[in-house]
Amino acid sequence: MRKSNISIFVPHIGCPHRCSFCNQNAITGQAEAPTPQDVCKAVERALQSNESGDYTYEIAFFGGSFTAIDRDYMISLLEAAYKYVQEDSVDGIRISTRPDFINEEILGILKKYGVTAIELGCQSMDDDVLRTNMRGHTSDDVRDAAKLIKENGFELGVQMMTNLLRSTRRHDIDTANKLIELQPDTVRIYPTVVLKDTYIARVYQEGRYTPSTLEQTVALCADLVDMFEKSGVRVIRVGLHSSPDIKRNMLAGGYHECLGELVESRRMFNKITRAWPGKYDVYINEKSVSKLLGNKKSNIKALERLGYRLKIKYKNSLAPNELELHKCS
Repeated sequence: MRKSNISIFVPHIGCPHRCSFCNQNAITGQAEAPTPQDVCKAVERALQSNESGDYTYEIAFFGGSFTAIDRDYMISLLEAAYKYVQEDSVDGIRISTRPDFINEEILGILKKYGVTAIELGCQSMDDDVLRTNMRGHTSDDVRDAAKLIKENGFELGVQMMTNLLRSTRRHDIDTANKLIELQPDTVRIYPTVVLKDTYIARVYQEGRYTPSTLEQTVALCADLVDMFEKSGVRVIRVGLHSSPDIKRNMLAGGYHECLGELVESRRMFNKITRAWPGKYDVYINEKSVSKLLGNKKSNIKALERLGYRLKIKYKNSLAPNELELHKCS
């Protein structure tokens, strides 16, 4: 049985800051705040489409500042969602919020209404990068919030961004290491996308910011995913969701609607190139063929240029992103 989110997007309300990259309307494709009735409609629609029982659901309030919105409004949304937790129609409720809007009182409310997982929009663990991008919180705020969340028994998720203003590859790797130290359960990695009507767009248009290319983004994210998975942190998202609003408002950045697939393809490429060039049998799950081949067979072509000769063989006992390499005699 597969687990799926019933996503409810709460737009940029309640948040006291406007970060350098923020254009919530473009990211979520939604300008109006959802009502409790909207929550019920979304859940009922998902449950009705699951007549075969193939999915279990979690209600997810996304948007980045859930605990910063008006308290009565927040509780009204939670009440609408909680009845489905009480009925065992869904497994729980997930929210995403800012690190500086977490305290014992807020956590008590969230626990009362069946919230099981809290994701923190950390973005960076470098205080200079946080200041430059007008986040309005510090790395210590992240540490304090993460500690409180874990102590209160919630699943902890963290979210980071790459290639923010004044952030380099070294900064992004350092942020990942510091987030790993918090021992989160999950992580989402969001490469910066330059959207219209944002501060970072103005800086970019003035020539004072260089966005990452897609190739640079894929290479960095492949390394980050390796780091998190090696540390036991589950990567649940790489890149923004595909959206016509993002495509319409995007000026630059390492965006691709299938970024996660590209990253997994790059990870397979990296695993192979850790061995000396030569002839190899490569064993993979048959579901992984497209990832191994790469977009338009780019992986295979690049590996051949480097002197690798591969014979693909299926071994479905391997996880979809695993591979085994055996040198041919």
